[in-house]
Amino acid sequence: MTASLAFPVPLDRPLVFFDLETTGLRVGSDRIIELALIRISPNGDVMERVRRFNPGIPIPPEASAIHGITDEDVAEHPPFSARARSLARLLEPCDLGGFNLRRFDLPMLLAEFQRAGVPFDARSRRIVDAQMIFHREEPRDLSAAVRFYLGRELEDAHSALADIRATAAVLGAQLQRYPHLPRDLEGLNAYCDEIQPFETELDRWFSSSDESGLIFRRGKYRGEPLMAVAASSPDYLEWMLGLDDLDAEIRSVVRTALRGS
Repeated sequence: MTASLAFPVPLDRPLVFFDLETTGLRVGSDRIIELALIRISPNGDVMERVRRFNPGIPIPPEASAIHGITDEDVAEHPPFSARARSLARLLEPCDLGGFNLRRFDLPMLLAEFQRAGVPFDARSRRIVDAQMIFHREEPRDLSAAVRFYLGRELEDAHSALADIRATAAVLGAQLQRYPHLPRDLEGLNAYCDEIQPFETELDRWFSSSDESGLIFRRGKYRGEPLMAVAASSPDYLEWMLGLDDLDAEIRSVVRTALRGS
């Protein structure tokens, strides 16, 4: 689709807004299944494109529940690699725009280009992220919540007692404003988990598998079972134990793995 738009900022080269739908949020292992873009030329011409890709891996049900795209929907579509070069050519002279572009969409796109063996340099482009502007211009702190939900200023901000009193009042106002919110703590906990699951330091270091036990989520051996690393590279675990700020629970499981290797 091509149209015309008087963009409010002068452009000296095309600006492409794009958004991705993916199999998940892990840049290293998840894949793009849909890419939508709007390309605005300096003369105001607008081109829209939507492309779907077969990711080559199953789309988790929890991802399909968000974007509505299933394995069957992309089964007949080509992989990203088949269209990577033409997409890179389309984006080559362009600056980039999006929402959460810097933290997610662009890193995911760069990872897919890298896997396809197609060079794509983001450093030479201007990257405009509407989410960054939103978060800076409309702070999402407790003072802002008090103004929004309670219609007053937060007095004695950053006094612990004043802050927690305001927090309790804000939660009460949220429950009144949003009737769809759960009316029990179990439901509210699940609601918050959908947005940002709580993770301990152990969770940040390791995931858990019935077959392999704890698996590294970060570091040199990301994706490797802890016990396998203990057997093949015990020096790495000894190095971890030498870290002054290593969480006590992590220290315990690492020591147990070394003793069992």
